[in-house]
Amino acid sequence: MKRVIVIGGGVAGIAASIRLAEAGWKPVLLETRGKLGGRATSFEDPRSGRVLDNCQHVVMGCCSNIMDLYQRLGVADRIEWHPETWWANPPRRPDRLRPAPLPAPGQFGLAFLRMRLLSTDSKILIGQAMWRLIRLGFAGRMHWADRPFADFLSETGQSEDARRLFWDPVVISACNLPCHEVAGNHAMQVFQESFLAGGWQATMGLSTCDLRSLYDSAISAVEESGGVIRLGTSVRGIAFDGIRANGVVTDEGLVSAAAIISTVPPDRLARLVSRPMAAADPRLANLHRFKFSPILGVHLFFESPVLRDDVRTYPHMVLPGRATQWFFNKGRDESGLHHVHAVISAADDWMELDEEAIAARVLEDLHWAMPGSRGLIPVEVRSVKEKRATFRASPGIDDIRPSARPGGFGVPNLYLAGDWCDTGWPATMEGAARSGYSAAAAVTGVGGVISDVPAGPLARWMGLR
Repeated sequence: MKRVIVIGGGVAGIAASIRLAEAGWKPVLLETRGKLGGRATSFEDPRSGRVLDNCQHVVMGCCSNIMDLYQRLGVADRIEWHPETWWANPPRRPDRLRPAPLPAPGQFGLAFLRMRLLSTDSKILIGQAMWRLIRLGFAGRMHWADRPFADFLSETGQSEDARRLFWDPVVISACNLPCHEVAGNHAMQVFQESFLAGGWQATMGLSTCDLRSLYDSAISAVEESGGVIRLGTSVRGIAFDGIRANGVVTDEGLVSAAAIISTVPPDRLARLVSRPMAAADPRLANLHRFKFSPILGVHLFFESPVLRDDVRTYPHMVLPGRATQWFFNKGRDESGLHHVHAVISAADDWMELDEEAIAARVLEDLHWAMPGSRGLIPVEVRSVKEKRATFRASPGIDDIRPSARPGGFGVPNLYLAGDWCDTGWPATMEGAARSGYSAAAAVTGVGGVISDVPAGPLARWMGLR
Protein backbone atom coordinates (compact mmCIF):
# COMPACT_ATOMS: atom_id res chain seq x y z
CA MET A 1 0.00 0.00 0.00
CA LYS A 2 3.01 2.32 0.32
CA ARG A 3 4.29 1.81 -3.20
CA VAL A 4 4.40 4.99 -5.29
CA ILE A 5 5.24 5.22 -8.98
CA VAL A 6 7.36 8.22 -9.92
CA ILE A 7 7.29 8.93 -13.65
CA GLY A 8 10.48 10.64 -14.77
CA GLY A 9 14.03 10.64 -13.43
CA GLY A 10 14.87 14.33 -13.64
CA VAL A 11 15.59 16.53 -10.62
CA ALA A 12 11.90 16.56 -9.60
CA GLY A 13 11.63 12.77 -9.83
CA ILE A 14 14.83 12.24 -7.86
CA ALA A 15 13.75 14.73 -5.20
CA ALA A 16 10.33 13.08 -4.84
CA SER A 17 11.83 9.58 -4.68
CA ILE A 18 14.39 10.48 -2.02
CA ARG A 19 11.77 12.06 0.23
CA LEU A 20 9.36 9.14 -0.29
CA ALA A 21 12.09 6.69 0.67
CA GLU A 22 12.98 8.69 3.77
CA ALA A 23 9.30 8.64 4.84
CA GLY A 24 9.18 4.85 4.64
CA TRP A 25 7.39 4.58 1.31
CA LYS A 26 8.63 2.51 -1.62
CA PRO A 27 9.19 4.63 -4.74
CA VAL A 28 9.29 2.97 -8.15
CA LEU A 29 11.01 5.52 -10.38
CA LEU A 30 10.53 4.88 -14.11
CA GLU A 31 12.81 6.74 -16.52
CA THR A 32 12.81 6.39 -20.30
CA ARG A 33 16.50 7.21 -20.68
CA GLY A 34 19.34 5.09 -19.44
CA LYS A 35 20.44 7.74 -16.92
CA LEU A 36 19.06 10.09 -14.30
CA GLY A 37 18.99 13.88 -14.39
CA GLY A 38 16.52 14.75 -17.15
CA ARG A 39 17.60 17.98 -18.80
CA ALA A 40 20.21 18.62 -16.08
CA THR A 41 22.47 15.69 -16.90
CA SER A 42 25.43 14.60 -19.03
CA PHE A 43 25.98 12.37 -22.02
CA GLU A 44 28.85 10.46 -23.58
CA ASP A 45 29.79 12.21 -26.80
CA PRO A 46 30.04 9.53 -29.50
CA ARG A 47 32.55 11.62 -31.46
CA SER A 48 35.16 12.04 -28.77
CA GLY A 49 34.10 9.69 -25.97
CA ARG A 50 34.04 12.60 -23.54
CA VAL A 51 31.30 12.93 -20.93
CA LEU A 52 29.75 16.35 -21.54
CA ASP A 53 27.01 18.21 -19.70
CA ASN A 54 23.89 18.96 -21.75
CA CYS A 55 24.25 22.54 -20.61
CA GLN A 56 25.95 24.41 -17.80
CA HIS A 57 23.57 24.41 -14.82
CA VAL A 58 24.07 26.88 -11.99
CA VAL A 59 22.77 26.98 -8.43
CA MET A 60 22.67 30.09 -6.28
CA GLY A 61 22.98 30.50 -2.54
CA CYS A 62 19.25 31.27 -2.38
CA CYS A 63 18.42 27.83 -3.86
CA SER A 64 17.68 26.12 -0.56
CA ASN A 65 15.90 23.03 -1.89
CA ILE A 66 18.29 21.87 -4.61
CA MET A 67 21.14 22.28 -2.13
CA ASP A 68 19.18 20.28 0.43
CA LEU A 69 18.77 17.55 -2.18
CA TYR A 70 22.52 17.56 -2.84
CA GLN A 71 23.09 17.23 0.91
CA ARG A 72 20.78 14.21 1.06
CA LEU A 73 22.61 12.67 -1.90
CA GLY A 74 25.98 13.33 -0.27
CA VAL A 75 27.30 15.46 -3.12
CA ALA A 76 27.07 19.00 -1.71
CA ASP A 77 30.86 19.08 -1.50
CA ARG A 78 30.98 18.80 -5.30
CA ILE A 79 29.58 22.31 -5.66
CA GLU A 80 32.21 25.03 -5.92
CA TRP A 81 31.05 28.48 -4.84
CA HIS A 82 31.93 31.70 -6.65
CA PRO A 83 31.06 34.90 -4.76
CA GLU A 84 32.00 37.12 -7.70
CA THR A 85 30.94 37.37 -11.32
CA TRP A 86 33.06 38.74 -14.14
CA TRP A 87 31.52 40.98 -16.79
CA ALA A 88 33.28 41.43 -20.15
CA ASN A 89 34.04 45.04 -21.02
CA PRO A 90 36.54 45.13 -23.90
CA PRO A 91 39.00 46.63 -24.56
CA ARG A 92 39.22 47.11 -20.79
CA ARG A 93 39.70 44.20 -18.45
CA PRO A 94 36.48 42.56 -17.24
CA ASP A 95 34.56 44.19 -14.41
CA ARG A 96 34.24 42.26 -11.17
CA LEU A 97 30.95 42.25 -9.25
CA ARG A 98 31.73 40.98 -5.77
CA PRO A 99 29.81 41.58 -2.52
CA ALA A 100 31.46 43.62 0.20
CA PRO A 101 31.08 42.82 3.94
CA LEU A 102 28.12 45.20 4.19
CA PRO A 103 24.54 44.44 5.21
CA ALA A 104 22.09 43.65 2.42
CA PRO A 105 20.93 45.25 0.22
CA GLY A 106 24.11 47.33 0.11
CA GLN A 107 26.58 44.48 -0.28
CA PHE A 108 27.03 44.99 -4.03
CA GLY A 109 26.94 48.80 -3.92
CA LEU A 110 30.68 49.50 -3.99
CA ALA A 111 31.44 46.93 -6.69
CA PHE A 112 28.50 48.17 -8.75
CA LEU A 113 29.72 51.75 -8.57
CA ARG A 114 33.18 50.65 -9.73
CA MET A 115 31.86 48.86 -12.84
CA ARG A 116 33.28 50.66 -15.86
CA LEU A 117 30.84 48.86 -18.12
CA LEU A 118 27.95 51.11 -17.04
CA SER A 119 27.71 54.88 -17.29
CA THR A 120 26.88 56.99 -14.26
CA ASP A 121 23.40 57.66 -15.66
CA SER A 122 22.75 53.93 -16.10
CA LYS A 123 23.90 53.19 -12.56
CA ILE A 124 21.52 55.81 -11.16
CA LEU A 125 18.60 54.39 -13.13
CA ILE A 126 19.40 50.81 -12.09
CA GLY A 127 19.73 51.90 -8.46
CA GLN A 128 16.31 53.56 -8.59
CA ALA A 129 14.75 50.39 -9.99
CA MET A 130 16.43 48.29 -7.30
CA TRP A 131 15.01 50.57 -4.62
CA ARG A 132 11.57 50.10 -6.18
CA LEU A 133 12.04 46.31 -6.03
CA ILE A 134 12.96 46.53 -2.34
CA ARG A 135 9.89 48.57 -1.52
CA LEU A 136 7.64 46.23 -3.51
CA GLY A 137 8.60 43.32 -1.30
CA PHE A 138 8.06 39.68 -2.16
CA ALA A 139 4.28 39.98 -2.11
CA GLY A 140 4.28 43.09 -4.26
CA ARG A 141 5.89 41.35 -7.21
CA MET A 142 2.81 39.15 -7.61
CA HIS A 143 0.95 42.17 -8.95
CA TRP A 144 3.25 41.87 -11.98
CA ALA A 145 2.40 38.24 -12.76
CA ASP A 146 0.26 39.30 -15.73
CA ARG A 147 2.63 41.91 -17.13
CA PRO A 148 6.04 41.59 -18.80
CA PHE A 149 9.11 42.72 -16.91
CA ALA A 150 9.82 45.21 -19.69
CA ASP A 151 6.84 47.25 -18.44
CA PHE A 152 8.55 47.61 -15.07
CA LEU A 153 11.74 48.73 -16.79
CA SER A 154 9.77 51.32 -18.72
CA GLU A 155 7.99 52.58 -15.60
CA THR A 156 11.34 53.06 -13.88
CA GLY A 157 12.81 54.87 -16.90
CA GLN A 158 15.56 52.37 -17.71
CA SER A 159 17.72 53.47 -20.63
CA GLU A 160 18.58 51.29 -23.59
CA ASP A 161 22.13 50.84 -22.29
CA ALA A 162 20.91 49.84 -18.82
CA ARG A 163 18.61 47.23 -20.35
CA ARG A 164 21.15 45.87 -22.81
CA LEU A 165 24.15 45.78 -20.49
CA PHE A 166 22.58 44.83 -17.17
CA TRP A 167 18.92 43.79 -17.08
CA ASP A 168 18.89 41.65 -20.22
CA PRO A 169 21.96 39.50 -19.41
CA VAL A 170 20.63 38.65 -15.96
CA VAL A 171 17.00 38.05 -16.90
CA ILE A 172 17.68 36.03 -20.05
CA SER A 173 20.17 33.80 -18.24
CA ALA A 174 17.94 33.21 -15.23
CA CYS A 175 14.50 32.98 -16.86
CA ASN A 176 15.37 31.82 -20.40
CA LEU A 177 13.20 34.60 -21.84
CA PRO A 178 13.90 38.23 -22.78
CA CYS A 179 12.52 41.04 -20.64
CA HIS A 180 9.63 41.79 -22.99
CA GLU A 181 8.41 38.18 -22.78
CA VAL A 182 8.99 37.08 -19.20
CA ALA A 183 6.39 37.64 -16.48
CA GLY A 184 7.37 40.52 -14.24
CA ASN A 185 7.11 38.57 -10.98
CA HIS A 186 9.60 35.92 -12.12
CA ALA A 187 12.22 38.42 -13.26
CA MET A 188 11.73 40.44 -10.06
CA GLN A 189 12.28 37.31 -7.99
CA VAL A 190 15.75 36.90 -9.47
CA PHE A 191 16.84 40.31 -8.23
CA GLN A 192 14.94 40.32 -4.94
CA GLU A 193 16.05 36.92 -3.69
CA SER A 194 19.64 37.00 -4.91
CA PHE A 195 21.10 40.45 -5.62
CA LEU A 196 19.18 42.30 -2.90
CA ALA A 197 18.57 39.72 -0.17
CA GLY A 198 22.19 39.06 0.82
CA GLY A 199 25.73 38.29 -0.30
CA TRP A 200 25.35 34.55 0.17
CA GLN A 201 22.10 34.39 -1.76
CA ALA A 202 23.82 35.73 -4.88
CA THR A 203 26.81 33.37 -4.63
CA MET A 204 27.00 31.13 -7.70
CA GLY A 205 27.59 27.39 -7.35
CA LEU A 206 29.07 25.26 -10.15
CA SER A 207 29.47 21.51 -10.15
CA THR A 208 33.06 20.26 -10.09
CA CYS A 209 32.01 16.96 -11.70
CA ASP A 210 29.79 16.06 -14.63
CA LEU A 211 26.12 16.56 -13.78
CA ARG A 212 25.27 12.89 -14.19
CA SER A 213 27.61 11.98 -11.33
CA LEU A 214 25.58 14.09 -8.90
CA TYR A 215 22.74 11.56 -9.02
CA ASP A 216 24.63 8.25 -8.72
CA SER A 217 23.88 7.88 -5.02
CA ALA A 218 20.12 8.28 -5.62
CA ILE A 219 19.92 4.70 -6.86
CA SER A 220 21.35 3.15 -3.70
CA ALA A 221 19.32 5.49 -1.48
CA VAL A 222 16.06 4.44 -3.12
CA GLU A 223 16.92 0.75 -3.28
CA GLU A 224 17.93 0.61 0.38
CA SER A 225 14.39 1.72 1.25
CA GLY A 226 12.88 -1.16 -0.71
CA GLY A 227 12.18 1.00 -3.74
CA VAL A 228 13.57 0.64 -7.23
CA ILE A 229 14.81 2.80 -10.09
CA ARG A 230 14.12 1.35 -13.53
CA LEU A 231 16.07 3.08 -16.26
CA GLY A 232 15.28 2.54 -19.92
CA THR A 233 11.61 1.97 -19.09
CA SER A 234 9.10 3.92 -21.18
CA VAL A 235 5.73 4.78 -19.67
CA ARG A 236 3.03 4.52 -22.33
CA GLY A 237 0.05 5.70 -20.31
CA ILE A 238 -1.57 6.05 -16.91
CA ALA A 239 -4.27 3.47 -16.16
CA PHE A 240 -7.53 5.11 -15.00
CA ASP A 241 -10.69 3.36 -13.77
CA GLY A 242 -12.90 6.42 -13.79
CA ILE A 243 -12.03 7.45 -10.24
CA ARG A 244 -8.43 6.56 -9.43
CA ALA A 245 -5.17 5.92 -11.23
CA ASN A 246 -4.47 2.20 -10.94
CA GLY A 247 -0.91 2.29 -12.22
CA VAL A 248 1.05 2.92 -15.38
CA VAL A 249 1.39 0.98 -18.60
CA THR A 250 5.00 0.41 -19.65
CA ASP A 251 6.76 -1.53 -22.41
CA GLU A 252 6.84 -4.43 -19.97
CA GLY A 253 3.19 -4.30 -18.88
CA LEU A 254 1.15 -2.73 -16.08
CA VAL A 255 2.89 -1.49 -12.93
CA SER A 256 0.46 -0.97 -10.05
CA ALA A 257 0.87 1.34 -7.06
CA ALA A 258 -1.11 3.17 -4.38
CA ALA A 259 -0.23 6.56 -5.85
CA ILE A 260 1.43 8.09 -8.89
CA ILE A 261 3.67 11.15 -9.07
CA SER A 262 4.20 12.46 -12.60
CA THR A 263 7.31 14.65 -12.96
CA VAL A 264 7.43 14.78 -16.77
CA PRO A 265 6.86 18.01 -18.76
CA PRO A 266 3.26 19.03 -19.54
CA ASP A 267 3.35 17.99 -23.20
CA ARG A 268 4.64 14.56 -22.23
CA LEU A 269 2.02 14.19 -19.48
CA ALA A 270 -0.71 15.09 -21.98
CA ARG A 271 0.23 12.02 -24.01
CA LEU A 272 0.05 9.76 -20.94
CA VAL A 273 -3.48 10.61 -19.78
CA SER A 274 -6.68 9.54 -21.51
CA ARG A 275 -9.47 11.95 -22.38
CA PRO A 276 -11.69 10.72 -19.51
CA MET A 277 -8.80 11.18 -17.09
CA ALA A 278 -8.02 14.68 -18.39
CA ALA A 279 -11.71 15.59 -18.04
CA ALA A 280 -11.77 14.27 -14.47
CA ASP A 281 -8.91 16.43 -13.16
CA PRO A 282 -8.88 20.24 -13.60
CA ARG A 283 -5.08 20.27 -13.27
CA LEU A 284 -4.83 18.45 -16.59
CA ALA A 285 -7.05 20.85 -18.54
CA ASN A 286 -4.33 23.33 -19.56
CA LEU A 287 -1.40 21.08 -20.43
CA HIS A 288 -1.60 22.11 -24.08
CA ARG A 289 -1.20 25.79 -23.19
CA PHE A 290 2.38 25.50 -22.00
CA LYS A 291 5.02 26.71 -24.47
CA PHE A 292 8.76 26.16 -24.31
CA SER A 293 11.98 28.11 -24.72
CA PRO A 294 15.26 26.61 -25.99
CA ILE A 295 18.79 26.72 -24.61
CA LEU A 296 21.97 26.05 -26.57
CA GLY A 297 25.16 24.77 -24.96
CA VAL A 298 28.39 24.83 -26.95
CA HIS A 299 31.53 22.99 -25.87
CA LEU A 300 34.76 24.36 -27.33
CA PHE A 301 38.21 22.80 -26.92
CA PHE A 302 41.40 24.82 -27.47
CA GLU A 303 45.07 23.97 -27.40
CA SER A 304 45.74 27.17 -25.41
CA PRO A 305 43.77 28.81 -22.59
CA VAL A 306 41.38 31.53 -23.78
CA LEU A 307 39.55 32.86 -20.71
CA ARG A 308 42.58 34.67 -19.41
CA ASP A 309 44.58 37.86 -19.82
CA ASP A 310 47.95 38.99 -18.52
CA VAL A 311 46.50 39.40 -15.02
CA ARG A 312 44.36 36.36 -14.23
CA THR A 313 42.45 33.35 -15.49
CA TYR A 314 38.68 33.78 -15.31
CA PRO A 315 36.38 30.97 -14.12
CA HIS A 316 33.48 32.41 -16.08
CA MET A 317 32.45 35.49 -18.04
CA VAL A 318 29.18 37.37 -18.55
CA LEU A 319 28.86 38.87 -22.04
CA PRO A 320 26.55 41.90 -21.79
CA GLY A 321 24.94 42.91 -25.05
CA ARG A 322 25.99 39.77 -26.94
CA ALA A 323 24.03 36.77 -28.21
CA THR A 324 26.18 34.41 -26.12
CA GLN A 325 25.39 35.24 -22.49
CA TRP A 326 28.03 33.20 -20.61
CA PHE A 327 31.32 31.43 -20.97
CA PHE A 328 32.41 28.92 -18.32
CA ASN A 329 36.03 27.84 -17.95
CA LYS A 330 35.99 24.04 -17.47
CA GLY A 331 39.77 23.81 -17.22
CA ARG A 332 42.12 21.40 -18.95
CA ASP A 333 40.66 17.98 -19.78
CA GLU A 334 42.41 14.61 -19.77
CA SER A 335 43.63 15.10 -23.34
CA GLY A 336 45.31 18.39 -22.41
CA LEU A 337 42.80 20.61 -24.24
CA HIS A 338 41.28 23.69 -22.61
CA HIS A 339 37.51 23.28 -22.34
CA VAL A 340 35.18 26.30 -22.54
CA HIS A 341 31.42 25.93 -22.28
CA ALA A 342 29.27 28.64 -23.89
CA VAL A 343 25.60 29.10 -22.99
CA ILE A 344 22.96 30.79 -25.11
CA SER A 345 19.56 31.12 -23.41
CA ALA A 346 16.33 32.04 -25.20
CA ALA A 347 18.09 30.58 -28.23
CA ASP A 348 15.16 30.53 -30.68
CA ASP A 349 17.21 32.18 -33.43
CA TRP A 350 19.95 29.55 -33.11
CA MET A 351 17.92 26.36 -33.42
CA GLU A 352 18.08 26.15 -37.23
CA LEU A 353 21.82 26.80 -37.45
CA ASP A 354 24.26 23.99 -38.13
CA GLU A 355 27.22 23.38 -35.86
CA GLU A 356 29.67 25.25 -38.08
CA ALA A 357 27.54 28.40 -38.06
CA ILE A 358 26.99 28.10 -34.32
CA ALA A 359 30.73 27.77 -33.68
CA ALA A 360 31.46 30.84 -35.82
CA ARG A 361 28.99 33.02 -33.92
CA VAL A 362 30.15 31.82 -30.50
CA LEU A 363 33.80 32.29 -31.46
CA GLU A 364 33.07 35.85 -32.57
CA ASP A 365 31.59 36.57 -29.12
CA LEU A 366 34.56 34.94 -27.39
CA HIS A 367 37.07 37.02 -29.36
CA TRP A 368 35.03 40.14 -28.53
CA ALA A 369 35.01 39.37 -24.80
CA MET A 370 38.65 38.31 -24.58
CA PRO A 371 40.63 40.20 -27.24
CA GLY A 372 43.75 38.21 -26.38
CA SER A 373 42.07 35.09 -27.75
CA ARG A 374 41.84 36.44 -31.27
CA GLY A 375 43.50 34.10 -33.69
CA LEU A 376 42.85 31.05 -31.53
CA ILE A 377 40.58 28.49 -33.17
CA PRO A 378 38.99 25.54 -31.33
CA VAL A 379 40.22 22.12 -32.37
CA GLU A 380 36.87 20.59 -31.40
CA VAL A 381 33.33 21.93 -31.11
CA ARG A 382 30.21 20.19 -29.83
CA SER A 383 26.86 21.98 -29.74
CA VAL A 384 23.90 20.67 -27.73
CA LYS A 385 20.42 21.96 -28.55
CA GLU A 386 17.71 21.71 -25.89
CA LYS A 387 14.75 22.86 -27.97
CA ARG A 388 12.28 22.41 -25.10
CA ALA A 389 14.62 23.31 -22.27
CA THR A 390 12.17 25.22 -20.07
CA PHE A 391 8.54 26.25 -20.03
CA ARG A 392 8.01 29.88 -21.02
CA ALA A 393 7.38 31.85 -17.83
CA SER A 394 5.33 34.44 -19.70
CA PRO A 395 2.68 36.78 -18.24
CA GLY A 396 -0.33 34.87 -16.93
CA ILE A 397 1.42 31.49 -16.84
CA ASP A 398 1.03 31.19 -13.07
CA ASP A 399 -2.74 30.99 -13.49
CA ILE A 400 -2.44 27.56 -15.11
CA ARG A 401 0.50 26.05 -13.24
CA PRO A 402 -0.97 23.08 -11.34
CA SER A 403 -0.50 22.18 -7.70
CA ALA A 404 0.97 18.89 -6.54
CA ARG A 405 -2.22 17.85 -4.76
CA PRO A 406 -5.44 16.94 -6.54
CA GLY A 407 -7.45 19.06 -4.09
CA GLY A 408 -11.18 18.55 -3.69
CA PHE A 409 -11.58 17.63 -7.34
CA GLY A 410 -9.50 15.49 -9.62
CA VAL A 411 -7.87 12.09 -9.53
CA PRO A 412 -7.25 11.56 -5.78
CA ASN A 413 -4.04 9.55 -6.04
CA LEU A 414 -2.37 11.44 -8.91
CA TYR A 415 0.27 13.97 -7.86
CA LEU A 416 2.14 16.37 -10.14
CA ALA A 417 5.71 17.67 -9.99
CA GLY A 418 8.16 19.35 -12.31
CA ASP A 419 9.54 22.87 -12.59
CA TRP A 420 6.43 23.85 -14.61
CA CYS A 421 4.12 23.19 -11.64
CA ASP A 422 3.10 25.77 -9.07
CA THR A 423 6.42 26.15 -7.28
CA GLY A 424 6.61 29.94 -7.03
CA TRP A 425 9.81 29.81 -9.09
CA PRO A 426 10.61 30.04 -12.79
CA ALA A 427 12.02 27.02 -14.64
CA THR A 428 15.08 26.14 -12.54
CA MET A 429 16.58 23.16 -10.75
CA GLU A 430 15.44 24.84 -7.54
CA GLY A 431 11.86 24.87 -8.81
CA ALA A 432 12.12 21.21 -9.83
CA ALA A 433 13.43 20.17 -6.40
CA ARG A 434 10.68 22.14 -4.68
CA SER A 435 8.03 20.44 -6.78
CA GLY A 436 9.40 16.98 -5.99
CA TYR A 437 9.46 17.73 -2.27
CA SER A 438 5.90 19.10 -2.42
CA ALA A 439 4.57 16.04 -4.24
CA ALA A 440 6.24 13.63 -1.81
CA ALA A 441 4.82 15.56 1.15
CA ALA A 442 1.36 15.46 -0.42
CA VAL A 443 1.61 11.66 -0.62
CA THR A 444 3.18 10.94 2.76
CA GLY A 445 1.92 13.81 4.89
CA VAL A 446 5.43 14.60 6.12
CA GLY A 447 8.30 16.74 4.93
CA GLY A 448 7.74 19.44 2.37
CA VAL A 449 9.59 22.38 0.91
CA ILE A 450 12.71 23.65 2.70
CA SER A 451 12.39 27.22 3.95
CA ASP A 452 13.83 30.04 1.87
CA VAL A 453 17.12 31.63 2.84
CA PRO A 454 15.91 34.78 4.65
CA ALA A 455 16.87 38.24 3.51
CA GLY A 456 19.20 40.21 5.76
CA PRO A 457 17.69 42.15 8.69
CA LEU A 458 18.25 45.57 7.11
CA ALA A 459 16.80 44.43 3.80
CA ARG A 460 13.71 43.10 5.61
CA TRP A 461 13.35 46.33 7.55
CA MET A 462 13.47 48.28 4.28
CA GLY A 463 10.62 46.21 2.87
CA LEU A 464 12.19 43.09 1.31
CA ARG A 465 9.98 40.53 3.00
